[in-house]
Amino acid sequence: MGKRKKSRLKAVLVIIVALFALDVCRYFVYPDVSVLKKENPKTTAMMELREREWEREGKDIKIRRVWTPLSRISPYLVKAVLIGEDDKFWSHEGFDVEGMEKALEKDIEKRRLRSGGSTISQQLAKNLYLSPSRNPVRKVKEAILTWRMERALSKRRILEIYLNVAEWGEGVFGAEAAARRWYGKSAASLGPEEAARLAAVLPNPRKHSPVNPDRYTTNRSRVIYRVMVRRGVVLPDYDEVMSQPEEATAPAATPDAASSPDTGADKTPDWFTASPMGAVVK
Repeated sequence: MGKRKKSRLKAVLVIIVALFALDVCRYFVYPDVSVLKKENPKTTAMMELREREWEREGKDIKIRRVWTPLSRISPYLVKAVLIGEDDKFWSHEGFDVEGMEKALEKDIEKRRLRSGGSTISQQLAKNLYLSPSRNPVRKVKEAILTWRMERALSKRRILEIYLNVAEWGEGVFGAEAAARRWYGKSAASLGPEEAARLAAVLPNPRKHSPVNPDRYTTNRSRVIYRVMVRRGVVLPDYDEVMSQPEEATAPAATPDAASSPDTGADKTPDWFTASPMGAVVK
């Protein structure tokens, strides 16, 4: 290869690296996540992605979504989602290092890049601004956005937005739409059993149904419900916690944060109160 060709190749590589760095580094300033303090997102990257998918597939599906303040979402659902998705939410600063290490170990063991370990803050960053791609570059962007949101928004606000944009089925986004779609009631009226099942399907809401639960959903909701009982959120019942020994179902809980869900790591703040009688988030 001649000197001129080598020089051109180097120049091209420099340009590619510079464009890559620019594409990643822009997320340190864009988008302006601080507007989320007072403004509710009208749409998300995930919603727009689904709409493009439906258009390509010729599906006539409309997004169902009703924004609901955290104070009007059942505390049972709030607790169930925290247990199932991010049990250390109140104590971490956006990243669950231990959970990420466990997920990486699983990926290495199975020679794949699939396991989770993402916190609610990371999931929110991805849903709002990025894509579900497992591309490492996307993960870097997600980390930057997560770091920024944790510094710009309160934990309560992050949780409120997440519960209003999370996907809960084909075209179903947010707790209110999910409660109406699957149970014919408001998000405020959800009981502990319904909450556990809704939380159980979050890892793959288009594959699993909270009202026609498969084995995965049944096992995962059972574990989440048991943790709610241990922490005094609900009284034991739910058909005596579905009448099976814990040892038979605990391993099937979730591949992510709740694989050992009874850690007690979610230091619930004073504004959250829940009782077996159905108190609401204040």
